[in-house]
Amino acid sequence: MGVFEEAAAFAAQKHDGMKRKLGGGPYILHPMEAALIASTMTRDEELLAAAVLHDVVEDTDAELCDIEARFGPRVAALVASETENKHEEMPKAESWMIRKLESLKELDNTNDTAVRILWLSDKLSNMRSLYRAWRTQGSEIWNNFNQKDPAAHGAYYRRIAILLKELSMYDAWREYDALVETVFNGVACEDIRYEK
Repeated sequence: MGVFEEAAAFAAQKHDGMKRKLGGGPYILHPMEAALIASTMTRDEELLAAAVLHDVVEDTDAELCDIEARFGPRVAALVASETENKHEEMPKAESWMIRKLESLKELDNTNDTAVRILWLSDKLSNMRSLYRAWRTQGSEIWNNFNQKDPAAHGAYYRRIAILLKELSMYDAWREYDALVETVFNGVACEDIRYEK
């Protein structure tokens, strides 16, 4: 079994029984979609493995040491780049902006194109899901999240588009940017500020 196939099986096992916030479908569809999106930009098997594994440390009982032991240090480092510090000591709604700012700072400070492709793949999958829900539920979709303010989401997703602009030669970036503009059109979103 190749590294991607093994990673997909591991992710399916770890996400077994989990559902997506929007739509309620099997959670594994999101990391599989992220891997599919990444495959439109790269044939790097370790990056594709990281795409399918990107939520296992953040959302399951898997740890980075498990990923490194099974898939190697590069895959583990890529997964780490997508793993938020959950700030378990705080309520999720209160830690939302802190977590997003920390993640954006990490993205802003990386020169690793693989990390950027991984981010774009994950966030495009999220934006597709948001767009589908927005089309049917309108502003009610924000009630599904810890952060209920659409302006905060809009600022976050718009900042990602800016930080990933070097990938604008890819259809994935152009689709992402168009979906962000469509979903958050008319939402007053201040630019997110953080120390570099």
